[in-house]
Amino acid sequence: MINSPSDNVQKLNSINRRMFIIGSFKFFIMVGIVSRLFFLQVKENKKYLTLSDKNRIREWKLAPVRGEFHDYFGNVIAGNFEAYQLHIIPEQVDDFRYVIYRIKDLLELSDAEFNKVLKKKKEIKPWETLIVSDNLSWQKFSKINNHLYDLNGVKPVISISRNYPFKENFTHLIGYVSQANQNDIDTNESIKKNFVPGLKVGKIGLEKTFEKSLIGTNDVERYEVNAYGRRISQLEFQKGEKGKTIRLTIDTEVQKLANELLKDKAGSICVMDIYTGAIIAMHSGPSFDPNLFVFGISQDEWQLIRNDPMKPLVNKTLQGNYSPGSIIKPIVALSALENGIMNTNFTVKCTGKTEMYGQTYHCWKKKGHGFVSLRNAMKQSCDTYFYEIARKLGVDRLSETAKKFGLGEKVFGELFEIEKKGLVPNTQWKKNALGKGWLLGETIITGIGQGYIQTTPIQLCLMTAQIANGGYKIYPHIVVNNDVKAQPSDKYMPLYENSNNIKIVKDAMFGSTNEVMGTSYRSRIDDPKYQFAGKTGTAQVKKITERERELDLKTFEIPYEERDHALYVAFGPYKNPRYALSVIVEHGGNGSTTAAPMATKLFKLIIDRHKIRQSMDEKKYLEI
Repeated sequence: MINSPSDNVQKLNSINRRMFIIGSFKFFIMVGIVSRLFFLQVKENKKYLTLSDKNRIREWKLAPVRGEFHDYFGNVIAGNFEAYQLHIIPEQVDDFRYVIYRIKDLLELSDAEFNKVLKKKKEIKPWETLIVSDNLSWQKFSKINNHLYDLNGVKPVISISRNYPFKENFTHLIGYVSQANQNDIDTNESIKKNFVPGLKVGKIGLEKTFEKSLIGTNDVERYEVNAYGRRISQLEFQKGEKGKTIRLTIDTEVQKLANELLKDKAGSICVMDIYTGAIIAMHSGPSFDPNLFVFGISQDEWQLIRNDPMKPLVNKTLQGNYSPGSIIKPIVALSALENGIMNTNFTVKCTGKTEMYGQTYHCWKKKGHGFVSLRNAMKQSCDTYFYEIARKLGVDRLSETAKKFGLGEKVFGELFEIEKKGLVPNTQWKKNALGKGWLLGETIITGIGQGYIQTTPIQLCLMTAQIANGGYKIYPHIVVNNDVKAQPSDKYMPLYENSNNIKIVKDAMFGSTNEVMGTSYRSRIDDPKYQFAGKTGTAQVKKITERERELDLKTFEIPYEERDHALYVAFGPYKNPRYALSVIVEHGGNGSTTAAPMATKLFKLIIDRHKIRQSMDEKKYLEI
C-alpha cells in the first residue's frame, strides 16, 4: 500500500516533535549539569577545596614539652624523654576487628593487654582517640610504621613523657604526673587548651602547683597523606613553646642522704637556711618511685603502696600532725623569759613526779633530776621543771610565743594544698572548738609538748631556724625563681622583746648536745666546723599505764604502733649558725637514740656543701 503525502507529513511532524522533546530534554539536562558544575566549582569552591584538603592533609597536634625541675646546682630532677605511642580513632577504621587483631600480632600483645584495649574502646566515644600503647619500644614503633598501609585509622605518635631520674628522693616534694582525666581538663584552662590524647599533667606536689607554668604549648604538624592515610610529605610545622624550667633551692646530695637515713622508717627530715629561708632538703619517708605513675601504675604495685602500714602516700613533712614532745621546751623557756615568769636562776626540785589536784605528772627520769635551773633542765630535758614554768606561764602566753615562731600556721601558704596548719591551743580555742573550759592539767602537759598541741615537721624546722638566727622572722621558700620577688615587709622583724633571752635559749640547747648529761651528748661533733646545738624530743602516742611504767620496757619490746615518736631539732655550726633541721621518726622510741644521730651525719654533709652553695650564689650575682 502506497502512503499518501499527508501521511508522510504527519509522520515527519511526529518525528520532529519527538526530536524536539528529546532535544529539549537534552538541553535541560545540559543546563542542569552546567549549573551544578558552576555551583560546585564556583559557589562551593571553598567548601569542597577544604574537604579535599581534609582528605589529603592531616593535622597532628602534639603533646607540649613540659618544663623541667632543676635542683639548686642545675641538676635535672624532673625531666622529659620521647615516648612512642599508638593511637586509633575507631570511627576512622573500616574494619576495627581486623585492625585491632593485626595490631595484636604486630605488637605481640598478651591476652590481658589486648582485653584491656578492648575495654578502653567500649568506654570511649567512636570519635575519641583510643590509646593502644603509650610507651612502645622503638622496634615496635618502627614495625607499626612499616605496616601503616594495612592499618587505616591507626596513628603512631611521638610524644613527650616525664622522667624522674632520682626516683623516690623527690616524690613528696615534686610529686608526679599521670594521664589527664576529665576533671583535670574541666578545672584547668591550660590543660584544656593544650590537651591531646595521652597528655600527662601534675597530680600532686609542685608538679600540680606549677601546672600552668610547666605545661607549655603544642607543636602542630601538617602532612600530606595518600589514600591509605600514610604520610607522604610534611607541609608545615608550627613549633610550640616548652614549659618553664623551675629551679629549686634543694641540694640533691642532702636530699639523697635524708632518704637514706629514713630507709625502712616512717618520718621526715627538713633542712633550712636560717637567714634566707631556703629549703635545702625536705624529705618524707617512706617514699615511692613516681615513674610508676607516669604510664599508669599496675594494680599490684598500687596495692603494695596503698596498703603499706608506713603510709608512703602521706607527705609527713606537710601532712603529719605530731605532738612535739620536748622539742617545745625551748619555746616554753623563751616565753617564760619574755614574760618575766622566771630568770636563769630559777630552780625547781625534780623528784621524778609532780602531784597536783590528785593527778600525778611524771618526769621521764623515774628518780628525778634533783634541783635544776633552766640550763640544766633544758640540757637534761627535765619534765618537772617545764611543768612548773608552764603552770606559772599559762597556756595563752605560751600559745602567743609559739605562734610567733611559726607553729600553728601553714609554712608555705598556698604552695601545697595538702599542708596542714597544726594546732597551738589556748583557752579560747578549747571553748570554741569543744565548748569546755581550759584545765590547769592541760597547761602542764602542753609545757612538755603533749595534749592538744600538734605540729608539722616543717613548722619545727622553721621554729628552730628563727631561734638560731637570733629571733628574726623569715619566710621559707623552695623555688629559686621567686627569690627576686619583693619580700614581705615584716621579714627579719624581731620576734623577741629581749634579744638576751634568745641567747639564753640557744646556750641551753648547746648544753643539751655538747655537754655531759645532755640528752643528745652522744651525737655531738667536737670539731667547731660541724658543731651543732639541738633539742631532743619523745612524743607519746598513747597514755602510759602504771603497769607499763613499772615494766619499763625497752623500745623493741613494745609493739611498733605503740612506740613513742622520736624527734630532734638542731642548728649549726654553733658559733656562726647557718642551717637548721628537724628530724622525726615515727615510733622511733626516743629522740636521743634514734633521731639525734641522724643530725650528726646531716650536718657533716650540709656544712661541707656550704662553700659549693656559696660559689653558686656568687656566680648568680656576677651574672646579674
